[in-house]
Amino acid sequence: MPQIDMERRICIRFEIPGATLSYKTKKFFSQKGAYQEEFCPVADISRGGLRFLSRSQPKLNTSLLVKIAIPGEQIPLLLKGVIRWIGRHAGSIYSTQIGVQFNPYGDENKEQNYPGALVKIIALEQKFAPDDTLSYDSDPSKR
Repeated sequence: MPQIDMERRICIRFEIPGATLSYKTKKFFSQKGAYQEEFCPVADISRGGLRFLSRSQPKLNTSLLVKIAIPGEQIPLLLKGVIRWIGRHAGSIYSTQIGVQFNPYGDENKEQNYPGALVKIIALEQKFAPDDTLSYDSDPSKR
C-alpha cells in the first residue's frame, strides 16, 4: 500500500511579515538577557508551534523560551516549547530551520504557557492568515 503524505497539523500556519524571535534554552531560562540567538526570522506560526530560521543548530528535544517580536506590537510574545525538528535551509545566512512545538496553555504549572498568549496568537491568526484557511478552523470535517 503506497504511503500518502498527509498534513498532521490541525492548526492553521500563517506568516507574520517581519516577525523575529530570540530564544534561550532551559539552562538559560533563569539568566536575564542570556539569549543564545536573537533576531531570527519567524517563517510561520500557529496555535501549536512555529518554524524559525537560525544560524546555529540546537539539539532536538531541547526546551526553549522564545521571545517573539511582532512589528507594530510593543510587547513581545513569550512562549515555552520544545524543538521537534531541525532541517537545512537553503540560501541566506540562516542555514537551519527549526520547528518548535509550544507547551500546553494553562496556569497549573510553570511549564505551561500563559493562556493570554493563545488569545494573542488567535488574534494574529485572524489578522494574518489567508482568508481561505480561516474557514478550516470552523469546519471540523476539514480537520
